[in-house]
Amino acid sequence: MAEGYDILLPSEPFMHGVAHIPRRSVPDHITRPPYVSDEEGYGPRPGDTGIIKLRGEEELSLRAAANLAKRTLEHAGTLIRTALTTDELDAALHEFIISHNAYPSPLQYHGYPKSVCTSINNVVAHGIPDDRPLLPNDIVNVDVTVYLNGFHGDTSRTFMLPEVDERGRALVAATEGALREGITACGPGRPFTAIGAAIERYVKGLGAGLSVSRQFSGHGIGRVFHRSPWILHHDNDEEPGVMIPGHCFTIEPCIVADEDSRGFMWPDGWTVSTETGARSAQAEHMVLVTETGVDVLTE
Repeated sequence: MAEGYDILLPSEPFMHGVAHIPRRSVPDHITRPPYVSDEEGYGPRPGDTGIIKLRGEEELSLRAAANLAKRTLEHAGTLIRTALTTDELDAALHEFIISHNAYPSPLQYHGYPKSVCTSINNVVAHGIPDDRPLLPNDIVNVDVTVYLNGFHGDTSRTFMLPEVDERGRALVAATEGALREGITACGPGRPFTAIGAAIERYVKGLGAGLSVSRQFSGHGIGRVFHRSPWILHHDNDEEPGVMIPGHCFTIEPCIVADEDSRGFMWPDGWTVSTETGARSAQAEHMVLVTETGVDVLTE
């Protein structure tokens, strides 16, 4: 159980969904992803294989979206400080994204009310920015996705406030290491299952007290926000197939500081926190398989 840090629990404003949360405005000239106006616009269109055509305009557009996501996350890192609220952070990143003529992909995605996700301490994923000030011993994951010129770019990182304890710092370091191990398992002809095997082997090698969340996966990305292949972060035989040049997907393990990684969803329909109150950290990169290896587009 948690010691010395704040456990987040559902608060009254979030007990009845998110319909009451005001949405930030986006200038009319910025292109929206299809799902903003079309309830059928979440998945791939007929004939869309998800394979990126390398060495052409499609790859250049994909890389530009990934680069903007990376720069947005870097900007987040310059803003995070004690007493900042995650809603203030969301507002600043929203302005940064639209100032680059891009759309914040989470906004209105299946009704999500904000422009980024912010997951603090025991929140595993999809935390909704609110008016809680950041505390000096918090860890906070910021998950950024942007939609630019028809392509999504997606990345996240767990930031540490100045007084995070040694165990919290070790958790964040383990998560970043797990992501690196997952990336190392990638390349043309490699099975998708190698990613989860490498991540779980690495986490288990760190000793007792850590586990990989099995409730969230990475995903194919490009013209569509979330699509196959689904990237499982634990040892598995559930994701078939091998990587081929042009596959683009995210790797985004959530590592929990407890041998029990199970999480429960809050009544807001988005936020998932650990059942035990243990802290969780996440790190995410977007990778593109090439003929000779893999490029980390958001590094």
